[in-house]
Amino acid sequence: MTSPSASSSPPVDRRDLRKAFVASLTGTSLEWYDFAVYSAAAALVFPVLFFPAADPVTGLLLAFSTYAVGYVSRPLGGVVFGRLGDVIGRKQVLVVTLVLIGVATFLIGLLPTYGTIGVAAPVLLVLLRFAQGVGVGGEWGGAVLLSSEFGEPRRRGFWASAAQVGPPAGNLLSNGVLALLTLLLTDQQFLDWGWRLAFLLSAVLVAFGLWIRLTLEDTPVFRAIAESGDRPSAPVREVFTAERRPLLVGILSRVGPDVSYALFTVFVLTFATTQLGFSRSEVLGAILIGSALQLPSIPLAGALTDRFNRRLVYGVAAVGGAVWPFVFFPMISGGSFALLVVGIVVGLGLHSFMYGPQAAFVTEQFSPRLRYTGSSLAYTIAGVVGGAVAPLAFTALSGGSGNWVPVATYLAVACALTVVGLLIGRDPDHEEDEAYLALTP
Repeated sequence: MTSPSASSSPPVDRRDLRKAFVASLTGTSLEWYDFAVYSAAAALVFPVLFFPAADPVTGLLLAFSTYAVGYVSRPLGGVVFGRLGDVIGRKQVLVVTLVLIGVATFLIGLLPTYGTIGVAAPVLLVLLRFAQGVGVGGEWGGAVLLSSEFGEPRRRGFWASAAQVGPPAGNLLSNGVLALLTLLLTDQQFLDWGWRLAFLLSAVLVAFGLWIRLTLEDTPVFRAIAESGDRPSAPVREVFTAERRPLLVGILSRVGPDVSYALFTVFVLTFATTQLGFSRSEVLGAILIGSALQLPSIPLAGALTDRFNRRLVYGVAAVGGAVWPFVFFPMISGGSFALLVVGIVVGLGLHSFMYGPQAAFVTEQFSPRLRYTGSSLAYTIAGVVGGAVAPLAFTALSGGSGNWVPVATYLAVACALTVVGLLIGRDPDHEEDEAYLALTP
């Protein structure tokens, strides 16, 4: 393919650019709302209703196992939908992933419990969780490309961060709903039926997300790839044969942020309530505040890496993420709610400065024609080795005894792996995108 100069790249329509940003942001926010509702329920509800056991730690481990299933199934979504995204386009795939997650989440809200149908209840729960994971596995790569490939390549850090705001926004919505329900309902009402409302609300949210995405064209970069005849016929095979190093870089760069997020939004729910005496509403409130502050900090972090070296900003945050747990756990041990809020805000703030530039960093490791597949595979594989096992590992390492040192060490090792990935990664080559954009009529 001929590579015209960067100056010949045509301007992108600002209206389409804003619409792509909103579509990426709202879609991932809604889907992460679904995923985050499940994550919170795995810590607060499912051990009682779906995995009753004499030992509370055993019930918690089983509940977190279903949380992990949502991560383990992601690579399947990454392979299937990543390939389709590079072959048939970004938009069509994103519509399918949104529907898949929405339907699975709605059905969880209708699912009978163990006390009603016995062992079939946790089996069905695991199957629906698996479907959620498949959808999320195909969602992230496309959502990132939807906003970044409409935006200017030299501002990819900011535009790609639209999809990155999805997890804290979804977490904010889900924990806000759960916190409101726990305040308005008694514990028994919440366990009997209140938790279901959060899942059933996904029907309205997904309908809104579909409306946004169906009004948008596919990205200029993909249209140019299709018109030039440069679409890959076997993108998964090409990634594993020709772009193994970018794949490894993408995986390692994600491990630290995934483990950090699991600690400050999932494990802390259990640890702070069972070991330190905080109430459920206090911990949910602290997470709510931290998530709200991530809404501006994630795009800010992405924008900063457009002005400064992306790997450097990301790496400094990873080092901070490795150190902070050793400060966080001692500072909340006295039971102070104010210190709990500060600890979670700082932890999620450090996560923001890794997560904000992450989308741009991962996608720019791959060539544009393999970008959906490569990014999706990196995202989903890292999710298995990072986010999937983290809550299980944290629970096992603490052993119900309140020993936080192994948990903090686990996160420090994960952040060290992320630093390695950043060191062996590459800086962006903006001319790759600009060459394709110049071919778009």
